[in-house]
Amino acid sequence: MQELKERILSEGRNLGRGILKVDSFLNHQIDPALMVRLGDELARRLRDTRPTKVLTAETSGIAPALATAAALNVPLVFARKSPPLTMDYTIVREQCKSRTHDKMVELMVSTEYLRPGDRVLIIDDFLATAQTINALARLVVKVNAIVVGIGTVIEKEFERGRANARELNVPIESLAVIASMDDGKIIFK
Repeated sequence: MQELKERILSEGRNLGRGILKVDSFLNHQIDPALMVRLGDELARRLRDTRPTKVLTAETSGIAPALATAAALNVPLVFARKSPPLTMDYTIVREQCKSRTHDKMVELMVSTEYLRPGDRVLIIDDFLATAQTINALARLVVKVNAIVVGIGTVIEKEFERGRANARELNVPIESLAVIASMDDGKIIFK
């Protein structure tokens, strides 16, 4: 998606060690109009998976996942990283290493909202190592639902996340694929 690539090049910052800061439009401050267009494009590419739910991890995945769920007219469920006081029902949990926080995080979803038989489309802001996406997929399996596809805004191909998620055997769509971030540059595939 050319518009996204242009925003990454003009506003993104390569912080080294494979970290891309896109806080000005995706991760801290959100450009709502851009998010709607991203969601429309992910929905267009993944509509044939016929999802009944979209699943993401809080916090950075919520905006693109919400836009995608709205375009598909299905509910969005997000995996929480800490349980609120209102979460007094059965939950499933998985752990994964957060790339940006450099620590293990726990993801949890209520079985009240993710149910057996749901056809789940996983949407996230980044596909890097696929640790978060694979943890979300394990949550789906724990409730006897089915992962039908994966969509991400930005894929860092050099971190091999697609290969790590390939075992899920579902379509994977990324709107911008970065081949390299060497020498402070951002090179798209």
